[in-house]
Amino acid sequence: MRFKRSMLSIPYIVFLIIFVMAPLAVVVVFAFTNGSGHFTFENFFGFFRSSRTIATLIYSLFVALVTTVVCLLLAYPTAYALARSGFKKKNILLLLAIVPMWINFTLRITALKEVLDFLEGNLAYYPFLNTIIGQVYDFLPFMILPLFTVFDEMDKSLLEAGRDLGADRKSLFFSVVLPLSMPGIVSGITMVFLPAMTNYVVLDMLYNSTYIMGSLIGSYFNAYDWHNGSMISAILLLIIVIFSSIGKQKDQNSTIVTPVSPSP
Repeated sequence: MRFKRSMLSIPYIVFLIIFVMAPLAVVVVFAFTNGSGHFTFENFFGFFRSSRTIATLIYSLFVALVTTVVCLLLAYPTAYALARSGFKKKNILLLLAIVPMWINFTLRITALKEVLDFLEGNLAYYPFLNTIIGQVYDFLPFMILPLFTVFDEMDKSLLEAGRDLGADRKSLFFSVVLPLSMPGIVSGITMVFLPAMTNYVVLDMLYNSTYIMGSLIGSYFNAYDWHNGSMISAILLLIIVIFSSIGKQKDQNSTIVTPVSPSP
């Protein structure tokens, strides 16, 4: 048999089938079956009928939204300053921003817990604030990296052209910089928002007993209720697909840059 370069993809395809598609198929099967193994939609109906699960979903969305907004507000100027600065060693500065990702997650949150405990005295007094601080501390590098990449590759001639046309800093930002940075923003939001909905470990370690979606999934699987746990996982998977589709559409639209109107 003649060797073809396409055959190099066989190990990758086998890996996807065994470790990606097969587990997803198991989740889908359990999500749409009951304890007797019969096909049913009752798992999903029960989720949307329960005020507890809906409240958990709303709270998870709120926590993820606040975390994402704070990460974006912190990461955007940081990434821009690093990428557009004249530092020859700016990659080293970027490395310092992402070094915490190399440290074990439990160690990082434990260290943060000690700092917050020293500042607050009792972490139970500010559960939501501590949750946001912990989530932002954990996910901020995932917002900085895609933004830095976009800013670093941005064509400086576009900014110079905008200045030549008489645009002030505000017009230049909203007409050139912001549209060109949308791929990085969308990528960063996708990488932060969705994991923040399920990262219940931060809440547990910072003494926050409030449930989010990850906590709910964990409670079902700990009780050996694979059907409801898989059902919630399927709902989150659907949310991921929706967000990814929106992000892809945003990336396509962001290639069109609004012209800068010259100042009178």
